[in-house]
Amino acid sequence: MVDIAVVDYGMGNLRSVQQAVRKVAPDADIAVTGEAAVIASAGRVIFPGQGAAPDCMREIRSRGLDRVISDVIREGKPFLGICMGLQVLFEHSEEGDTPCLGVFSGQVRRFASGLHDAQGSKLKVPHMGWNQVHQLTHPPLPEGVKAVALSPSGGKLDRGGDHVLWNGIEQDARFYFVHSYYVDPRDPGLGQATSDYPRPFVCAVAKENLFAVQFHPEKSAAAGLKLLQNFINWNPA
Repeated sequence: MVDIAVVDYGMGNLRSVQQAVRKVAPDADIAVTGEAAVIASAGRVIFPGQGAAPDCMREIRSRGLDRVISDVIREGKPFLGICMGLQVLFEHSEEGDTPCLGVFSGQVRRFASGLHDAQGSKLKVPHMGWNQVHQLTHPPLPEGVKAVALSPSGGKLDRGGDHVLWNGIEQDARFYFVHSYYVDPRDPGLGQATSDYPRPFVCAVAKENLFAVQFHPEKSAAAGLKLLQNFINWNPA
């Protein structure tokens, strides 16, 4: 049994994930693998990915990894999804009209064309580069406040999120993104963080033993390494 399985379904830069995990867990037994038996027996699982949703789902299903992922989550093992590893957890992606794993209810939507920032500059799609991540607190936000917690004056609250994976990470720390699509959960209580492009979108979700992010912690310097370290030390009840 390996300590950490990094799921390999033939797509994505898994070497960078492996190297980042090695930095925060130098003594751990880490396997980059597409073997269902190895993933199923691992102590915790990281599910990264990149590429187009139709190609990703085809590879996941052809290798039987859809069943393994569902089993790992159901068994309560710590599970971290990254980028496409977040998006495929939802029911459906607009990219190629693709049915996904359906672990969470909700859609994966494409950023609209013609977006502009507050200064009027055009925003490109894909959203690529460093962006602030605003951690959310729970219980769920009051009715009518969907995306971010607000202070009485209308500004974002300075306190960090309450999930243990945010421990030691400053509120509004910057993480690295590369994506054209974002998740739109049906249950707003799933959201653990938002980022703005230009409006707030959910960039991290969590439920029980599962945590998943749109950004790339393995490419996000100290903040990303801290999140990975928190995941390695996480023992969800």
